[in-house]
Amino acid sequence: MATLANQIENYIKEQLAASKAGSFDIKRSALAEIFMCAPSQINYVLETRFSTSQGYCVESKRGGGGYIRITRLLVNPNNDLHYLVEEAEGKHVSQQIGEGLIDRLVEEEFLTKREGMLLKGLLSHETLRPTLHIQLPQGYELLIDYDLLRGRLLKSMLVTLLREDFE
Repeated sequence: MATLANQIENYIKEQLAASKAGSFDIKRSALAEIFMCAPSQINYVLETRFSTSQGYCVESKRGGGGYIRITRLLVNPNNDLHYLVEEAEGKHVSQQIGEGLIDRLVEEEFLTKREGMLLKGLLSHETLRPTLHIQLPQGYELLIDYDLLRGRLLKSMLVTLLREDFE
């Protein structure tokens, strides 16, 4: 059974797919009513599943006639992938953000589902977690910045996507 967050996400994506404008406007309270949940649960879904890195723009207008507008951002391979490479340079990328970006590239058909699954596996916490035990002198410790490593891996994958010599 799908979680409430998955149901809300799927509903929003269906509305976006049906929209000719590529955006979807709704009151947060109306969306909460549809799913019989608190508006904070709507906020959670918007923050975790509709971020810019995942290919969405969420605008919020507060007040009496307030609404939220969710717009699907399409990837332009000539500009956006170059921008994403620059953005990944030296950045800390959480597993959630990395997976969101990969999901976006799968949805935009820059990656196949299988390629997306492979890349997610490479960026996962389980893969990056050290399995090697290094004996260090007393007083020293080995610090690994997993999010920085994930950012470097993501950059490498994006650079590979931009290559034109492997078709």
